[in-house]
Amino acid sequence: MSKPSLAFCILLGLVFLFGVDAESGKVGIYELRRGQFQIKLTNYGATIMSLMVPDRHGKLADIVLGFDSVDSYKNDTVYFGALIGRVANRIGGAHFTLNGKTYRLPANDGNNTLHGGPKGFSEVIWNVTSHKVDSHITFTYVSSDKEQGFPGKLKVVVTYMFFQTNKLIVKMKAKPIDKATPVNLAQHSYWNLRGHDSGDILSHTIQLFGSQITPVNEELIPTGEIKPVKGTPYDFLKPKEIASQIHKLPNGYDINYVVDENGNNSKHFRRVAVVKDSVSGRKMELWSNQPGVQFYTGNMLKDVKGKGGFIYHRFGALCLETQGFPDSVNHPNFPSQIVYPGQIYKHFMVYRFTAE
Repeated sequence: MSKPSLAFCILLGLVFLFGVDAESGKVGIYELRRGQFQIKLTNYGATIMSLMVPDRHGKLADIVLGFDSVDSYKNDTVYFGALIGRVANRIGGAHFTLNGKTYRLPANDGNNTLHGGPKGFSEVIWNVTSHKVDSHITFTYVSSDKEQGFPGKLKVVVTYMFFQTNKLIVKMKAKPIDKATPVNLAQHSYWNLRGHDSGDILSHTIQLFGSQITPVNEELIPTGEIKPVKGTPYDFLKPKEIASQIHKLPNGYDINYVVDENGNNSKHFRRVAVVKDSVSGRKMELWSNQPGVQFYTGNMLKDVKGKGGFIYHRFGALCLETQGFPDSVNHPNFPSQIVYPGQIYKHFMVYRFTAE
C-alpha cells in the first residue's frame, strides 16, 4: 500500500461524534453501497452482517458468514462480524492488576475472560450517530465504570466507511473519561472469499506479514514468549494454501502474529495479510496500525445454521483480527493496552478487495 493520500488522512482524522444520538436503544439494519460493493450492518454489536464483492467475472457474492436476522445474532456464540471489546481476545485467570489494584472479571471461557466477558461490546446496542448510504456509518457506545469488571467510564466510536471504489475502512476510537483502563478493540468478521455458502477455506492462499507469534498454553493464554515462525506450521511469510500446513495443527489456527514493521510508515500502518481464492479470483488485502493479528480458521464452527439456511462447518471461514497482543494486561513485556484519561485509543483497519 502506498503512502496514504491527504484525503485518506483527513478521513482517518475525523473527530468523535457524540451527542447526535439517533434512535437510542433501537436495533436496526443499515446499508452502505459504493459501486458494486454493498455492506449490511446492525447496531447490535456494531456488526457486519454481509459484504457483497464481485469476482473476476463481475459476479457478486456475500463473503461474510452470518445470519439473516438480527435476533439470531443475539444468540450467537461465535461472534460473527461483531465489534469486540472492551478487551478482545483472552485475559488469563479473568483478572489483572492496574495501579496496584486487582480487578476481577467474569470468566466466560473456562477460567478466563474472552472478548470482553459474557456481555462484551458484541452483545450491546450501539447508537447510530451518522449514516450516509454511499459513504459511512458511525456507531457509538458508552461503557460504564465496572461494566464486565473493567474500571472507568469509556466512550467508544466505530466508523465503517467506503473509500475510493474498493476499500473498506474500519475506524475504532475510545476515550477513557475518569480512570485508566485496558482497551483492545477488534473486528471479528468471518471471511470466505468464494462466498459464505461455498464450503471451507482450506484452498485459500494466505500471506501473513508476521515473522513471530505469541505462543499459547492449552487454554490459549499466551506464555509471554515471542517466537519466530520460520520452520513451523505458522510460517506464511510467503503465500501458501491454508491446507498446506493445517494438518500439523490438530485444532487449526488460532494464534496471534506479531505484525512486522515496514519502514518509515510502520507507526501508522502496517501491511498485515493478503488472502486469495483461486476459484473466484477474489483477493483481500489488509492493513492496520495494530501490533498484532489473530489468525483463526473457524475451528469451533459446528453445524451453525447461517444465512439462507446454509450450515457452516469447521474451517468454513477465516478471521484476521488486528489487535493488541492477547492477555497483555498480564504480560509487561507485551505492548501495553492501558489507556489513561486524556489519551485516545485509535485502531484503524483498511481492507482492499480486488479480483484477478
